[in-house]
Amino acid sequence: MKNYLAAAVLLLISFAGHSAVTEQTLSMPDGLGQMVIYSNSDTKSAGPGVIVVHEWWGFNDYARSRARQLAELGYSTVAVDMYGHGKVAEHPDNAKAFMQQALEDSDKMQARFDAAKTALAKLPSVDPARLYAIGYCFGGAVVLNQARKGADLAGVASFHGMLSTQMPAKKGQVKAHILVATGGSDPFVPSQQVSDFTLEMANAGARFDVLNYPDAKHSFTDKQATENGKKFGMPFEYNRQADEHSWNAFLAMLQQ
Repeated sequence: MKNYLAAAVLLLISFAGHSAVTEQTLSMPDGLGQMVIYSNSDTKSAGPGVIVVHEWWGFNDYARSRARQLAELGYSTVAVDMYGHGKVAEHPDNAKAFMQQALEDSDKMQARFDAAKTALAKLPSVDPARLYAIGYCFGGAVVLNQARKGADLAGVASFHGMLSTQMPAKKGQVKAHILVATGGSDPFVPSQQVSDFTLEMANAGARFDVLNYPDAKHSFTDKQATENGKKFGMPFEYNRQADEHSWNAFLAMLQQ
């Protein structure tokens, strides 16, 4: 296994309150693209580490801001580019094309996730037995599928992510504690999809929680969502209550 941390290039040191957050860009092996590690120099002991997977828009500022937000709280994180090479869409048509292209090459997606997981586990501020993964929209589906495969993760959280799958979890296979936050007014994740997911996880014997916010639409955690929804005529809308409640639920998972 290559030492990915040796390729790290320190880009930025910033301060959030009294916390010093460092940002490092790392190259993944075999030309797979890049990931960014966020660490907090005030963290004195090994604790949870979190992989952050972006929305269908690509590896944009939103995914990185969530990773930084966790680092400001003392958790080391890796924000990973699952498309590779910095692809970021400005229109839903491009986002859909990028997402479909990534999904068609599942081996590369797995390699990118594994690279992020390896890099995170090697950080001195991270307990390798307490690795988590969170994802938004497309990223939510990515982390749920990792849990379905039985990845060695303490927990995963999907925020307004797709819940359907062609490869349901097998009984006893899911190791991670699963948290799903979904919008009751999100047409991309209809109630039947939520019901099917709940039954799937129950049959698999998984430990899981589903938070359903009746008035929340797609991308409810992203403050840019309302503007994008109006611009493209799509059911995207920021919902502060759902955003804050789901985020606090994930933080509670980390503290368990």
